[in-house]
Amino acid sequence: MERVPTPVTLDDVRKNQRIEVLLRQANDHLGVEGYTEHGFRHAQLVSSISRQVLSRLGYTEREGELAAIAGYLHDIGNVVSRADHGRSGAVLVAPILFELGMEAGEVAQVLGAIGNHEDEVGRAVNAVAAALILADKSDVHRSRVRNADLAKFDIHDRVNYAVERSFLKVDTAQRTVTLELTIDVKLVPVMEYFEIFLSRMVMCRRAAEFLSTRFGLVINRTTLL
Repeated sequence: MERVPTPVTLDDVRKNQRIEVLLRQANDHLGVEGYTEHGFRHAQLVSSISRQVLSRLGYTEREGELAAIAGYLHDIGNVVSRADHGRSGAVLVAPILFELGMEAGEVAQVLGAIGNHEDEVGRAVNAVAAALILADKSDVHRSRVRNADLAKFDIHDRVNYAVERSFLKVDTAQRTVTLELTIDVKLVPVMEYFEIFLSRMVMCRRAAEFLSTRFGLVINRTTLL
């Protein structure tokens, strides 16, 4: 009798030495370029939120696991370049996932999600991708700012540093996904958030629609979307 392979899990991915090295170096490269944190903190948080989004919306446990895997791996392409890092990341992880024993159809879902999470070119091509988009774009917080000199903050540093709390709320009954932010308006006006994140919010709206939900944005307890 043919042995049924054991499904690849997030733990399997996290224990892979090549993935660990590539993720660490990707974050280091972005640090040199002056970008916010994209390391293990971000990877683990996006992984967890991606899983929760699908779980709360009634998707299967396995679909949630795939979302968690995609969330953990989504920024690995930054080890090559910030430009098109979603696509290069998908190419990088494909052979590793196959070597771990992941079934081809599942690999396809994960690659589609990783390759479509960037603002400029991405879209929700499957449920895993939609969950990843929502999780990734919700991680706006001062803990991601690496620049210690406030005088040298660019607009991305200012906006991230001004966000004291961010939470992605999934309401199963109402079929809504709402990003709740608390922003210190003494540091940055709300308008600056939209100045750099409007395309991300549009992407989130489309991702939520793919999951048959409605996307909302609440900043300082005021509903904006």
